[in-house]
Amino acid sequence: MKKAAALTIGLAACAAAQAQTSVNIYGIMDAAIVSEHGGVASPSTRITSGAASASRIGFKGSEDLGGGLSAFFTLETGAKIDTGELDAANTIFNRQAFVGLKGSAGEVALGRQYTPWHLALVAIDPFSTGYAGSSKNLFPDNGSNIRTSNTITYKSPKLNGFDGELAYAMGEQTSFSTGRQFGGAVGYASGPLALRVAYNAKNTDVAATSTAPALSRTLGRNTLFTAAYKLQAATLRFAYGIDKGFNAATLGNSNNPYGGVKPTPSTDGRSVLLGLSAPIGPGSLMFSVMHKDDRTAFNQDANAWGIGYLYSLSKRTGLYAAYGHIDNKNGAGYTVANNTESGTGNTGYNLGIRHTF
Repeated sequence: MKKAAALTIGLAACAAAQAQTSVNIYGIMDAAIVSEHGGVASPSTRITSGAASASRIGFKGSEDLGGGLSAFFTLETGAKIDTGELDAANTIFNRQAFVGLKGSAGEVALGRQYTPWHLALVAIDPFSTGYAGSSKNLFPDNGSNIRTSNTITYKSPKLNGFDGELAYAMGEQTSFSTGRQFGGAVGYASGPLALRVAYNAKNTDVAATSTAPALSRTLGRNTLFTAAYKLQAATLRFAYGIDKGFNAATLGNSNNPYGGVKPTPSTDGRSVLLGLSAPIGPGSLMFSVMHKDDRTAFNQDANAWGIGYLYSLSKRTGLYAAYGHIDNKNGAGYTVANNTESGTGNTGYNLGIRHTF
């Protein structure tokens, strides 16, 4: 009887320990036929990995430390489904790699992470920054605007519909401020309405060396206002971005994709997005129109629009089709992108399949 009781207690202890610790494997496998037109390198048709959502595999885990405190981690790497390669050379967990603690006062994490500015854009874009209709076509969602290494983040709990987050990425150079990046976001959600303001600032100064003097540049600043309103038949979406300073709005494709006048990244611009997403039949419709107002002397404005449909075969597998087009003004160099590519022309088509696990 005593042995049975001891065995029961032991099994219960093991079960409790397993319940307190969890590790999950997750991922997305996405491949599409992508066709691009309008640039000097087009027409071009190819198989692309991650046109809708970047293909990836990740490991996510947490441990209950007691007293309402828990530890968590994420390791996530990108993969190219078309070739089987990593999507970033000489890097394993290039997408996310962080560890942190979470409690009643919020959560703190250290490592390679998304910026609050990018997370706000993903949430408001009907295309979630993927497909040919991506907000990447005109909004500066590239480079360190998306994610940063050596980053400390804080996310608050939700209180009366409000929440916030902060991020600070260390430059790790001889000068403390050189190369650093910081930002944050504040949001409010209640019923059908969701509002958010996000900010991102990056220092691209170059520290002095034994052979070259220090190089000072203006701070690149991105401010984003977003609003979403959920109706019975659709969700209406709005975004307004202000980009000022050096490298605030780098071009997705900086290789002069149209020839002729060299496109110049705007150092003072405004971007606006109006869109909607709506469940239709067994899938979801995505649509948006965008405008870029370049307020520099180059006046390289642009207009863009996109439409797409994701047909759900199941909760985890879907087929999709998408179209995007850009009208560039005064030699502007914006290209129709997708989630993993910056694009080569002003018109793009996607036809693909996506599976999540």
